Order: sequence, then C-alpha cells, then structure tokens
Amino acid sequence: MAQWIESCWYFLRYTDPHNDQAPFQRGVANAWMPVDHYFGGIEHAVLHLFYSRFFTKVLRDLGMVSVGEPFRRYFAHGMVLEDGAVMSKSRGGVGPDEMIARYGADALRTYVLFMGPPEAEADWREGGIEGISRFLNRVWRVVLDRRLFLALHQAGHPERIESNAAVALRRKVHQTIRRVTEDIERFHFNTAISAMMELVNAMVEARNNVVHKGLSGPDMPAAYLEACETLSLLLAPFAPHLAEELWERVGGEGSVHLASWPDWDREAAREAEITVVVQVNGKVRDRLTVAPGTPREELEVLAMASPKVQAHLAGKSVRQTIVVVGRLVNVVTN
Repeated sequence: MAQWIESCWYFLRYTDPHNDQAPFQRGVANAWMPVDHYFGGIEHAVLHLFYSRFFTKVLRDLGMVSVGEPFRRYFAHGMVLEDGAVMSKSRGGVGPDEMIARYGADALRTYVLFMGPPEAEADWREGGIEGISRFLNRVWRVVLDRRLFLALHQAGHPERIESNAAVALRRKVHQTIRRVTEDIERFHFNTAISAMMELVNAMVEARNNVVHKGLSGPDMPAAYLEACETLSLLLAPFAPHLAEELWERVGGEGSVHLASWPDWDREAAREAEITVVVQVNGKVRDRLTVAPGTPREELEVLAMASPKVQAHLAGKSVRQTIVVVGRLVNVVTN
C-alpha cells in the first residue's frame, strides 16, 4: 500500500495507541470521536480530508466505529514561506532541528504561532525567532525576580507608598487573562503572545519601580506573585517546557499542564479611566478622559464644555449630537 494510507485513519489509532490486539477498540474510539477541530494546510482539504472521510465511512459500515464523519470542524492554516516559496519537506526550507538546537523548541514553537494570523501566509525570518528567544529569556528573568521582589519587601527596603501601583499591575494581569483566553478561542495566537509581552513589560516596570525608585506598597508583593503565576499558566500552550519550569519555581502544584486555566476578574480588569474621542462633523477636535460607564448625558455635557469644541462651534447651530458610550461624541452642525 502507499505510505499515505495510514494517514487516512491515524486519528482512530490515537484513541487506543497501545492496543496490540486490534487497530483500536470500538468503545474507546466511539468515546473520543469525532475530532473537535482539525488544523491543516489547504492541500489537506482536497486530499487528506477526502480520504479520511472515506475511510471513516467504510469503517462505520463495517461496524468498527459509530461515527460517519471524522472531524467536526476544519481550519485551513496559511503556509510558511521562505523567500516567497512555500517551505516543505520536498522543496526544502529551514530545518526545525537546526532552529531547536540554536534557540530551543519553545522559541521555535512560539515564533511559529507569533508569525501572524494562522489563516494567512507568513514569511520565515530568523530575526523573528531571535526576538521571541529574547522575549522568553525576559519571561524567565521577571519570574525569577519574584524572589528578589519579596526579599526586598520583607527586608524593609526603603519605599514610598504608591497605592495605585499594585492595582495597576493586577489590572494588567486580569486584562491579559481575558485577552489571551479570548484570542486562543479565536485562534489569534499572535495577539495572545503580544498580550503576554505587554504583561511582561508591566512586570519589568513594577520591578524597576521597587528596585531603583523605592516605589512599592503593602499589596505589591501579592500582585507580583499573582502576575508570575498567571504568566506561567498563560505561557503553557505556547512555550510548554519553560512554563513547566516556571510553574515549579513559583510553587505551583503538579504540572502546569494539568493546572486549571486562570479566570479573569471583571472588576480587577476594569480600566480606571478611558479616553472618549470628541468630534465636530466627523473630525477629531478633543479627547475626554472619563471613568468607564460615564453616562451618555454626562459625556455630551463634557464634550460641549470643551474649549476646543466650542472654538469649532462658533457661529454654527448644533443639529445633532451622536454619543457612543465609552467611545466617542460627534457633534453635527448645520
């Protein structure tokens, strides 16, 4: 038989891989099948999926499985290009072993997920994986800084109380949980990684404020510890080996890959202030800094009281005021 025959039913073998009496046990396969989501290149939609469906239907008719369709959903991911050409085993390209030896498996995996939206083509650039390698090294440092952070606080390091610092860091933590969770569910892995990069930046800023400026507060150690634990959990799907090591360093129980995914606190994630754009006839004339949830009427009053807005209303009559709560106020004149 052709070598690709096994790829037409391998997903069934995965349900019962240690069975030495049969390809798979019917009850076990029925418990796992069908596959929730299948990822593959567009060429799979023509060949592999066609044969997989055919095999599954034949096996169903033979009474070996109950399902007639092997996969619930299919996602066609983009191809990885090098110098404009598609990389493949037959055409050549960058060897993963070389990249793993140089940067590590976690850096390679994370970079592939960071290259762009999964449905789009992406150009391989070695400078990109170098950047991801630096990011992962930075993650390692900020999590290990947890020990220094706590030691400085417990030793009575000179500090000036900064009551909003811990609140701001915790806000960033829970905003990151929300963003990464939602992005993973939408397969926007690149933006999920970007969100974690922003969290690391916030942790570096918090550390520098404590070490170099003496700015902290009684709640900062707990906020920083929560950030370290959260980052270890969020990183696990992208850099599994590093996340496992970090999870042990922060005192996590068992494997990070068996730990519960973190929940985000809506109140903790809520911004203290937001910016509302003010327009006159569709052109931006001012920006308001207000509390989240500021009602429509108050936004309209604040916008009309703006000197910049008033300067563009001189000699004109207001025909309509359009308010999108939390986003903009547009004053339309005659």
